[in-house]
Amino acid sequence: MKLTKDEAAIEAILFISGEAVSLKKLSEIIQKDLHTTRNIIENLIARYRDEGRGIQIIEVNNAFQMCTSPQFFELIQSFYQNPKKFNMTQALLETLAIIAYKQPVTKADIEEIRGVRSDHVVNKLIEYNLVCEVGRMEAPGKPILFGTTEEFLRYFGFKNINELPQLQEELLKQLQKEVQNEVKQIGLFDDQEE
Repeated sequence: MKLTKDEAAIEAILFISGEAVSLKKLSEIIQKDLHTTRNIIENLIARYRDEGRGIQIIEVNNAFQMCTSPQFFELIQSFYQNPKKFNMTQALLETLAIIAYKQPVTKADIEEIRGVRSDHVVNKLIEYNLVCEVGRMEAPGKPILFGTTEEFLRYFGFKNINELPQLQEELLKQLQKEVQNEVKQIGLFDDQEE
């Protein structure tokens, strides 16, 4: 079945972009309203899926991006031989979870929750482009506020930050206490970096 002119236009824009393109921008390009444009994109998404294509269109923060289908990851990996891989240690995952759920958050807040210095892990998450500076707090010293990136959403398969699994506040406090107790039991100092 042949693509419509609007479908082909959206496909071409997403292909050349290499990044997520907002629904608004796509609707302006094809000169259709937002609802019609979203329907066209959703039809393309379904068509790619149903035809088992090697590419797919994903939604990220009310924007759309063309990328490869996950089922071909190993083939793509062998093609590139040195794929970009994240070495996600427990400390990185823990810090990333804190930032994702508490964003925007300062490094001091992260360290208070973790019970250890977090300079190295925050810098590593920035290097992986999973976390970035999102602003500065209006407080003495104007500490940096950190939040997650679109790469974080892509990496974990979320359309937006609202898709994060909901955690109960009590569970977060319990986890914080467990981490602090564990740190105390094994004799780590508060100023130690992990």
